[in-house]
Amino acid sequence: MEAPESLTSQRALVEPQDEMGRVESFPQASNDSQTASEFINSQLQLEADAREALPYAFDTCTQPLGPLRQNLFSCLTCNPPPASSSDPYTPAGVCYSCSISCHGEHELVELFNKRNFVCDCGTTRLPSTSPCSLRINHATGRKGGAHSEDPAKDNKYNHNFRNRFCGCRRVYDAHKEKGTMYQCLGLGTAEDGGCGEDWWHPSCIVGLSPDWSENCKKLSGQGAGDAEVATEGGATTAEDHNIDEDADGEDPPSPPGFPHEDDFDQFICWKCVDANPWIKRYAGTPGFLPPVFKRDPSVIPDAKDIKFTNASKTPAPSDQSSPTATQQSSKRKASSEDDNDDEAPPSLKRPKPTPPLSAQTSNTNPISPSAHHDSLPPSPTSSLSLFLHADFRQNLCHCPECFPNLSSHPHLLEEEESYEPPLSESGDENGTRSAGTGSLLERGEAALSNVDRVRAIEGVTLYNDLKQKVKLFLQPFAESGQAVGAEDIKAYFEKLRGDAEAIKAAGASASFDNGKGGEEDHRREQGGY
Repeated sequence: MEAPESLTSQRALVEPQDEMGRVESFPQASNDSQTASEFINSQLQLEADAREALPYAFDTCTQPLGPLRQNLFSCLTCNPPPASSSDPYTPAGVCYSCSISCHGEHELVELFNKRNFVCDCGTTRLPSTSPCSLRINHATGRKGGAHSEDPAKDNKYNHNFRNRFCGCRRVYDAHKEKGTMYQCLGLGTAEDGGCGEDWWHPSCIVGLSPDWSENCKKLSGQGAGDAEVATEGGATTAEDHNIDEDADGEDPPSPPGFPHEDDFDQFICWKCVDANPWIKRYAGTPGFLPPVFKRDPSVIPDAKDIKFTNASKTPAPSDQSSPTATQQSSKRKASSEDDNDDEAPPSLKRPKPTPPLSAQTSNTNPISPSAHHDSLPPSPTSSLSLFLHADFRQNLCHCPECFPNLSSHPHLLEEEESYEPPLSESGDENGTRSAGTGSLLERGEAALSNVDRVRAIEGVTLYNDLKQKVKLFLQPFAESGQAVGAEDIKAYFEKLRGDAEAIKAAGASASFDNGKGGEEDHRREQGGY
């Protein structure tokens, strides 16, 4: 068996050699060469994409602004949660700006909006090795390096900060999760018995397990269509759920009894309702859908009462407008695929329901607060979730007996606003550029502001000189449309540094010494080119 040809002999076949046997290495032209115009346009497009992904400025921490309803993130790199949800843990949340500027390369969990929260970045809730780079360090008086500060005492936390969501406390994995999760309006913190604005699976809202549809499919595939499926609140059959077995990979269907997402604007989970039982009386009244009960283990629902299809919609008691921004913020898709509900067959679409008589005559014959309070039905005894229309606040009773219940939850009195970081003032003509997402040129010029004046002037002078020379070099290529190759760049910068003249001079000196017998020259040509 012949020995494999050596690497040296292989190179000799493809690389030219001079008369002394030295290999002459020539850079090959790049296959992905670009003209100057193409390179500039590609850079501008990358910057535009970055501005679209990060539309807000991220150069200011929200901590000095105090408690806000704002978008929060939990950093699992700086503050990893324990494997067991029962183990002690010190949760922490950081604002949008800190999630990028201070934790941009870390593993983050987006918690979305939480109310009355102060950013924890740079406090004792996070390690001192993960300081806040956006706030002033009081020890040095300079921006950056803030750590070990006292956190806000009124911040409230729940298991979302552990990357666990819903009443099932399942770890959220965006790559595996399917369907839509809904954020509770929140009528209490976890300490008060509420959920703390948790995100819920529709199945867990009605008392089923998150995998109820998968379990039904398995039973249907085994021919056990009449087999019962265990749930938190009873048992139903696979046939009752009308599961489409060909819908693998798509979002799971809504569970039985769950209203269509177009029929409500907000929802309050059974945890928060149980913590505030006074609100149960509003179920089924104007502004509220009928109650959605959490299944109780001692009560098995009658299968004939379950009307469930993938296209079913719960009629709304009042006329509904298009989804608002508030609705968008309280519902999120676990997958990135868009809904195709608008492409449903015409037979599956229903006409807009006619508002009930009470809603039609409410403007001409307003009900006084006391009369409205007296007209509320008695509270159901079972645990239930409430689904609300956009105008539910207008239908809450404000009598002296009921108003204290509302005043402890200001977001029931008026719609709250969520903080959004400002757009960078130094943006493009559309005003959409974020701080920190400018071009390398702009960011380099911004870095000069942190250098002392003498060095800054020297740096600007040298930079402007280099910029002018490079511009003159690239201008002919841009005008002619000729591609700029790697060898062109290398040759230009050799000339710019004076390397070409030095190499020629060294070669001339070596020829002179060899011809006239001068002293031995111990200089070596520097490699790397």
